[in-house]
Amino acid sequence: MTDFSTLPKLIENPPNTAGSRFFRPPLPHGHVARSRLCERLATGLNGRLILVSAPAGFGKSSLAIEFCQTLGSQWRSLWLGLSARDSDPGRFLERLLDGLRLHFPTLGEEALGLLKMRQRHQPFAFEAWLDDLLDELVECISTESPLLLVLDDYHLAQGAVLDRCLQFLLNHQPAGLVLLVTSRQRPDWHLARLRLSRHLLEFTEHDLRLTAEETAQLVSANGAQLDESALDNLVERSEGWIAGLRLWLLAHGDELAANTPDLSVHGAEELIRDYLLEEVIDKQPPDVQVFLYQTARFERFSAELCDALRDSHDSAAILRHLQQHQVFLVPLDEQGQWFRYHHLFSDLLLARPLPGSGPSAAALHLRACRWFSAQGLFDDAVEQALRAGHPEVAASLVQSLSEEQLLAEQNVATLLRWKMDLPDSLLASTPRLIVLYSWALALACQLDAADELGMQLSRFLPAADEATQRDLLAQWQALAGAIARGRGEIDVATRHCEEAMQGLGPERFGPRLLCLSTLSNLAIVRDDLWRARGLNREALELAQRFGNPLFEAMVHYDRARVLQARGEVLRAEEEVRQGLARLSGLSAQRRYAVRGRLMLYQGYLRSLALQPDEARKWLKAGIEESRACRDISLVIGFCILASLEGRLGNYTRAFAHLAEVERMMHVWDVPPVYYLSAITLIKCELWLGQGQVELAAAWLERLRDTYTGAEPATPPECAPQLPRSVEMLQALLECREGLSAEAESRLRRVADGAMQVGAHLQARLAQGQLLELLLQEGRETDAERVLDECLPGLETGLVMPLHGALQNYPEWLRERLAGRAPSMALDALRERLPAQPERSAPLADCLSGRELAVLELIAQGCSNQEISERLFISLHTVKSHARHINDKLGVERRTQAVARAKELGLLR
Repeated sequence: MTDFSTLPKLIENPPNTAGSRFFRPPLPHGHVARSRLCERLATGLNGRLILVSAPAGFGKSSLAIEFCQTLGSQWRSLWLGLSARDSDPGRFLERLLDGLRLHFPTLGEEALGLLKMRQRHQPFAFEAWLDDLLDELVECISTESPLLLVLDDYHLAQGAVLDRCLQFLLNHQPAGLVLLVTSRQRPDWHLARLRLSRHLLEFTEHDLRLTAEETAQLVSANGAQLDESALDNLVERSEGWIAGLRLWLLAHGDELAANTPDLSVHGAEELIRDYLLEEVIDKQPPDVQVFLYQTARFERFSAELCDALRDSHDSAAILRHLQQHQVFLVPLDEQGQWFRYHHLFSDLLLARPLPGSGPSAAALHLRACRWFSAQGLFDDAVEQALRAGHPEVAASLVQSLSEEQLLAEQNVATLLRWKMDLPDSLLASTPRLIVLYSWALALACQLDAADELGMQLSRFLPAADEATQRDLLAQWQALAGAIARGRGEIDVATRHCEEAMQGLGPERFGPRLLCLSTLSNLAIVRDDLWRARGLNREALELAQRFGNPLFEAMVHYDRARVLQARGEVLRAEEEVRQGLARLSGLSAQRRYAVRGRLMLYQGYLRSLALQPDEARKWLKAGIEESRACRDISLVIGFCILASLEGRLGNYTRAFAHLAEVERMMHVWDVPPVYYLSAITLIKCELWLGQGQVELAAAWLERLRDTYTGAEPATPPECAPQLPRSVEMLQALLECREGLSAEAESRLRRVADGAMQVGAHLQARLAQGQLLELLLQEGRETDAERVLDECLPGLETGLVMPLHGALQNYPEWLRERLAGRAPSMALDALRERLPAQPERSAPLADCLSGRELAVLELIAQGCSNQEISERLFISLHTVKSHARHINDKLGVERRTQAVARAKELGLLR
């Protein structure tokens, strides 16, 4: 058995060959211009579909190439040369979207991520996916700069599912997009409606046949001369079949100048067999013939790959020979490095057996596997191993991916795609594959599947020696700890992670770091922030010892989360900056889960500093990165975005963000325990902002029963301090219901409890909410004491607790800040105060937002009781606001207040 232990490892940045996938081949040498057909094709640009269907060799692709070259300057084109691999609708649609993104770079970020996450054995709603993509494409494409999409050789990919996808595309095709499809057979589409509406232009074999004049031009272009009789005979025999004429000219070029050969063959099949196989291939030198047969089974090849396949160094010279003699070699890039054969040509080569003296087909694919692996083209290497009929080699390649690399990158999409191509029996064939794929499934939140696969490690116990057994058990415990944390089993997760840390050897630094991260998160859940900081410090030392920038960035992320929980926003931002700096040397084209998390957290921290524009920018960038990596952390980003929009009153946009992330979680098949509570919390916040008190109360009750009841559940990883957030929202609900005393008591309990354990962020947020409640009640002395407790948080960058006071009581806050000693933090807070309006009278002080709302209802004739019910505030608070309004406007009665406010422009 071949030893594959020496296969080269996957390199960090494999060569980029994506550009060759959309390369439009040049016109063949001696091409006869078919301007009459191009003029007819141009009339189809006013419709949706140009369909060119004819048997092999009638010049379909050449006509499409020539037509693309004749397009007007306003037109753009995208060329997709299809192969049998594109019969998988997911692969085809992924290629299509990649091509469209060359013209519209921002198109389909989410759609591409969803497609990469799909698994072939699971159903996928391709039409729904296309519907969403086309909605985005409508916003990008323009009739002023239209796009011609060419699908060349569609018959190679045609299938029932793909036919339905293309039918859906045709039915919902946006203006500015035209399809040109070439195929050997007519696609199974319902084209009657397109034909009746004149949106279809169809070319058949009859349209593509060469005329006598074009045949003469083709013969002349190949350096031959025929008399009129011979030319008529050739036209009659070939029936306008371009490939047959080219093959005949290639075979008889030397004889044409002297005489006219007797055309004794009839029909395309005989021409192909006799002229292509016998006259073209067999006339090549023996080494070239062997080269053709050996390389025909590869969809693309380069000189270097061919050298590896043939164990020689003359492949570049042979490729030049084939180009010079026009032996159906199709270039795939501008540099002339990658090629394929004309499909007709490769089909015929494959129909003949390989030379007996050379390597077998399986051996050729295995050699290709080695070469692709050495180049870092891991997907190609695995595919070649599978085509060789050696899934164990493919599994060996997958095993070469280290756990540390997987756990550092946490981009599991690629690994899960490879999983689809490996037999299930192989996944559990070795401990390494079990561990690798169990981690991939766990990171993808497929907890039951990860647990089931991880349990397969028991088949390898007892191990051959004590060290191996201890290592296997420790790896299983690390994995089990991550799975238990995902399920919310806090005690089980803690026990497994701590025991794993004792058994993992120093070389297993990846699982050790994930255990430390899990334990740190659980320490935050338990309000043990000092222990969390200690675990972070240990993790950073470990990551720095091994010099892995991804792990170091991950630890900086964990440290930022602990500092944020302590209310130290500025220090948390410094950790985020350090984490991003460690990633600065990595490829900007590749996606990393930890980079997405850092950007998301920078957005969160900017929101705590009341910098909404900066926050939104970071959040959107983090969501894009996390979506590409299939990382659950994007729940944080969408929730914070929704909260930001809610504060601005953009409730429709806010709920749309939450609906989007919920939809993604369903598509990714993520268990609700990961995300549902965090999303529901933000929904309750939005409902209260809209005044939907009953709806918010019902769902808050469920959250409180779950997370603050007699047997509270463990908060999710993305919101480890969820219970206090629920309690603060419950206090806001009580304020809306007029239960001010209950709300005040609850907020003081939350603030005191959080302060005792060092959770200063939530303590300050509770104090800020209490401050606004006291101001609503008119208790300014008590409010000033609470303000004194909130202000120290400004020095750490925490401004969010004063958001309500800034928005609704700016003048009161301005007065309280006026006599304080200047500092950078207080100066920054003063800058966030709204500008004082010009006053037309000394007593015309600016009303707060809440006071203005009360005044508007007074102007409508509402009683104090009605105002209390509409604004969900107590009767006492309404009277306090009314008194403040009169004082600020210098009046004594309600009617005078309304009149004065209208004079000042405060009311219409």
